[in-house]
Amino acid sequence: MFCLVRALRIIIIDERICFCEIRQKIKMAEKIKLQIVTPERLFYEDFIELVIVRTLSGDEGFMGRHSWATKLLDVGEIWIQEVGKKDFKVAAAAGGFIDVKNEITIFVDSAEWPEEIDVARSQVHKEAAEQYLKTHTAADDDEAFLHNRISLQKAITRMGVAKGGSRQRRH
Repeated sequence: MFCLVRALRIIIIDERICFCEIRQKIKMAEKIKLQIVTPERLFYEDFIELVIVRTLSGDEGFMGRHSWATKLLDVGEIWIQEVGKKDFKVAAAAGGFIDVKNEITIFVDSAEWPEEIDVARSQVHKEAAEQYLKTHTAADDDEAFLHNRISLQKAITRMGVAKGGSRQRRH
């Protein structure tokens, strides 16, 4: 009997043992050390099973034994699945990059847990950015326009994380 196991290894064995081994491998994802660093502090450090970040090309997940990678990060949420946990921890992040090797290091301009976010302040920033973007175009003043666009993204992300994150709301 042939069984396809994670990482595309083929095991030839009787079907009962193969099924048990597949279940065990799915349950026990390989752990990897994650560090999230901001200019002010070491935001997070622990062993995880999975981290999902917003890169410039969309959301991407990284696990133990992932191929080496370095990617730029956009403003967005960071989803962390700690070893042995079913639920994810979520944080708001404001751009940076991720470096994946034998461990994962994420360098971001800022990062906040939901309980650290001032929702009222985020709402004020969101409204101010929206107002500016309604009355200006990119051609008017590229720097100010881009600054307000990024401010709007950060405010929306922070408010979303304060409410549990976008993935939580989809379920």
